[in-house]
Amino acid sequence: MMENKTAHIISHSHWDREWYMSLEEHRYYLVKLFDDLLEQLAQDPGFHSFHLDGQTIMVDDYLQVRPDKGEEVKRYIREGRLIIGPWYILQDAFLTSSEANVRNLLYGMKDTKKLGQEGTLGYFPDTFGIYGQAPQLLQQAHIDVAAFGRGVTPTGFNNQVHHGDEFSSPYSEMKWEAPDGSNVLGILFANWYSNGNEIPAGKAEAEAFWKKKLADAEKFASTSRLLFMNGCDHQPLQKDIVQAIATANDLIPNVTFKHSSFKEYIDEVKKELPDELQTIRGELRNQKTDGWSTLVNTASARIYLKQANDRCQALLERVFEPMGLLVEDKRLHRDFAEFYWKMLMENHPHDSICGCSVDGVHREMETRFDKVEKGALRYVTEQAREIASGISTTHHNPEAIPLILFYTDGKPSTQVIREKVMVQKIYFDELDFRQIPGKLKSTPLPSFVLERGDGTTIPVHVKEKGISFGYDLPGDGFRKPYYAKEIEITFAIESPIHIGYETCYLVPGEGTPHEENLMWHQSEQKLENEHICVTVHENGSYSILDKQTGYQYESLGMYEDMGDIGNEYMFKASNDGIVYTTEQQASSVNLVENNPYRASIEIESKISVPKQADEQLELERQDLVWHPERKAGRHEEEVLLTFKTLLILEKGSKGLKVEVTIDNQAKDHRLRALFPVGKGNLYHFADSVFEVVKRPNKPESQWINPTFDHHMQRFVSLDDHEKGLTIAGKGLHEYEIVDGKSIAVTLLRSVGELGDWGVFETPEAQCLGLNKAEFIVIPHQGNVIDSRAFNEAYHYPLNPTVVQVEQGEGRNEKTVSLFKWSGDALALTACKPAEEGIGIIVRWFNPTDEPQELSVEGDEVYLSTILEEKKECLGHGNVERTIRPKEIITVLIQTDEE
Repeated sequence: MMENKTAHIISHSHWDREWYMSLEEHRYYLVKLFDDLLEQLAQDPGFHSFHLDGQTIMVDDYLQVRPDKGEEVKRYIREGRLIIGPWYILQDAFLTSSEANVRNLLYGMKDTKKLGQEGTLGYFPDTFGIYGQAPQLLQQAHIDVAAFGRGVTPTGFNNQVHHGDEFSSPYSEMKWEAPDGSNVLGILFANWYSNGNEIPAGKAEAEAFWKKKLADAEKFASTSRLLFMNGCDHQPLQKDIVQAIATANDLIPNVTFKHSSFKEYIDEVKKELPDELQTIRGELRNQKTDGWSTLVNTASARIYLKQANDRCQALLERVFEPMGLLVEDKRLHRDFAEFYWKMLMENHPHDSICGCSVDGVHREMETRFDKVEKGALRYVTEQAREIASGISTTHHNPEAIPLILFYTDGKPSTQVIREKVMVQKIYFDELDFRQIPGKLKSTPLPSFVLERGDGTTIPVHVKEKGISFGYDLPGDGFRKPYYAKEIEITFAIESPIHIGYETCYLVPGEGTPHEENLMWHQSEQKLENEHICVTVHENGSYSILDKQTGYQYESLGMYEDMGDIGNEYMFKASNDGIVYTTEQQASSVNLVENNPYRASIEIESKISVPKQADEQLELERQDLVWHPERKAGRHEEEVLLTFKTLLILEKGSKGLKVEVTIDNQAKDHRLRALFPVGKGNLYHFADSVFEVVKRPNKPESQWINPTFDHHMQRFVSLDDHEKGLTIAGKGLHEYEIVDGKSIAVTLLRSVGELGDWGVFETPEAQCLGLNKAEFIVIPHQGNVIDSRAFNEAYHYPLNPTVVQVEQGEGRNEKTVSLFKWSGDALALTACKPAEEGIGIIVRWFNPTDEPQELSVEGDEVYLSTILEEKKECLGHGNVERTIRPKEIITVLIQTDEE
C-alpha cells in the first residue's frame, strides 16, 4: 500500500424510482431515507453531505408526501449538504431521444439552480451504456467531469464487477472524447458505486474491510485520492458513518479518511492527474467484454413501451414544441411543455423504459404515456384551432371548407396527406337530432378539389366513411353536438414552409384523380411509384427495385423466430438452436387501398413454433441460473404465429412503409424481420443520440456471446459500398447485422422474468396477443450518410396537423412561414420557443465526417447552447456558418418584435 493516501467517502443511495417494486412502494423507503437524512444533518455537524443520485426528481417525490419539509430540504441544498442535479431524472441513454436527453439536462439544471446549486457532474452511475456524444453535451452545459459505472468493464449478476484485461483504460480516471473532439474527465466506478457501502465502525471488522477495499481502489487509481461510494441501490442511510470514518483514521495512519463530496474529490483529483491519461472515444457499450452483460436486449423487452415513448417524443419534439412558435401565449406553452416533458421523463429511467421491471411498474408507465399523448394532442389541437379562428377564411364559394395545414417538421417536404373531414355538418340545435342521420344519407356527396392560397388546385381522392357524431367546444359558450358525413381525403402536396401554416379549401368540384395512375398492379403483384417498384412473393417476402440506381433488393421482410431463455435484460437462445422462418410458408395477398396517391396491400402468413420453453427453464429461473449458463430448450407442443403485413407505398416516397400485426400465442421467444443487402461490408451505420454512428459488423476478440445485438434510435443502415438499405422504425431499437450481409430487426421478444438478483416473474413481458411494428425500408446508393438517406429516415413518421374550421373573417394571415434554413447534410433535431423571451431555438447536428454549411434566415441570429444561453451574434438576415464534423449546434433566432 502506498503512503499518504486520501480516502474520499461519499454517502449516497442510487434511487431506481420503480423496479422490482412499484413507484409508491419504493417511495415509502424514499420518505424514510429523507426523514433519516434530515435528522442526521440536523444533529450531526460531522456528517458532511449526501449525494442525491444526480436527479432532482427525488426531492419532488419526497415533498409530495412531506410538503412541510420543503424549507428544511431547500436549506440543506443551499448549504451544500444535500447534493442535487444535474439531471431531472437518471434516464436510459440509448432508448431516449436526442432531445429528451437535452430536456432532461435543461430542466434538471433549471431545478438545480432554482434550489440553490449548480450541477457540475455528469452522473451516469448505472446507465446501461452511454452514447458517444455525451462529452459534447456536457461541455455545452459547462460540465467537464462525468462519472459512470458501465461501458468499459463488465458488470454481471447482482452488480458484481468482473476484472480482467477488459478495461479500455488502465486507470479509473480517463479522458472521454466525443466524435467532435470535445472531452471531459471520465471517472469509472471501477469497483462499482457500492465499494464503500456499510463501512464497519468496529475495529476488527473495519481492519478487514479496509484492507480489501483500499487494495481494490489503489489498483485503478491514477492519483493518491481514492473514491469510496457509501451506498447502493435503495440503500438506507448509514447513521454511524462519522464514527466508522473515525475508526478508519485510528486504524490506518497513512491514509486520511474523510466524509466528502464529488466536488471535493474531483478538485483534489484534478491537481494530481498524470500528464497522459488514456483517451476513450465515443460510445461506452462494454464491447471489449464477453458480451453477456451489455444489457443491450433491454432494447427489445416490452417493445410496446418503446413504441409509446416514440409517439410521445415525436409529438413533443416535432409537433407540440414547433406549434409553440405560432401561439400567442408563450408562457402557457412553456408551462405545458415542462409539465408534459417531465411526465414523459418519469418513464425514462433505465428500469422503466428498458422494460426490465415487474409488470405493475409498466402498467403505470402505459398510463403516463397515455396522459402525455392525450394532453399534448389536446393542447396542439386547441391551439391550432385558436390560431385558425383568427385567420380570414372567407371564400367566394360558401360551400368551401377551410383546412389549415400546420407544418411543424422543420423543413420543406413533398408528402401524401390523409385526413378525416366532416362535411354537410348539421348541429343538434338546427334540427331534431333523430332526423339528422336520415337527412344526411339522402344528401348526395360531391367530388372535391383542394384549393391553395394562390388559387392552384390539387386533385383529392375521397372515401366516404359514413355518418359520424362530433361536437365543438366553443371558448365562449356551451358544447355544440352535431352529426356529419365523415370523409377521408388523400392528396399529395409540396410545401416550401419550414415552420408555419397555409390555408387551403376543400371545394366541391370536378377533382377526382385519374384512375390510370393507380399504384398497385394486381396481375404483376407489384406496387410502383416514381422511385421504387415492390414485387410480392409467394412466401410473403418482397423485392424492391430502386429505379434511380437500378439496384434490386431480394427476399426482404421474411420473419425468423427462435427460443429465448434469457430475461428482460438479455437474450439467450434456447439450447435446441432451431430457427423457424417464413421462407417456405405460403401467404395470401389482399388489396386494402389503391389510388393515385397511396396503395396498400395486406400479406397474411403463418408459422408454427413451440408454445414456450421446456420445463427446465422454470427450474433454472428458480435456481437463479445466470442466463449464459442456462440449458433449457423449447417445448414439443406448437402454436401458430400469424402475421398480417401491410405494405404501403405513397406517391413521391423513396421508401416502402411496413406495418406488421403479430398475433403472438407463444412464450419465451424472439421474432425478427430480415433484410438482405448484398455482398456485405465490415461496418454499418446506426442512428444514435446526435450521431449516426459507424459500428463494426464483427465483435472484439473477447466476445463469446453468439449474438451481437445493438441499439438504434431511428434507423440502422447497411451497404455493400455500391448500394445500401436503411430500416427506420417507430420504437424499434434492437438489431443485429448477420454475417455482414443482412439486417435483422427485432419486432417482438417474449420473456417471463425480470432477471438480475432475484426471482421476479413478469408474465406480461411475454407480450401475448396482438403486437404491432412499424418501419420504412429505404433503398439508396452507397451509404446512408453520403446518399443523404438519413433525411428520409428522420422525417418519415410525421404529417402536418390539419385543422378544419368554418369560413369567417380574421386578422391573421392566410399563410405564415417563420424562418428558413438550408443544409441538406445536417440533421434537424429541435425547433422550439426559447425558454426565456420569444426567440426561436433551432438545433442541428452534422452526421458527416466533413465540414458542412448551414444557412439560416432571421432578423438576428445568435449562437447558443443546449441550455439555450445567448452567445455571440452570428449576423443578421441570411447567416451562414460552417459546422464541424459531428458538431451539435444550437442557434437562437430573435425577431424585430423583441
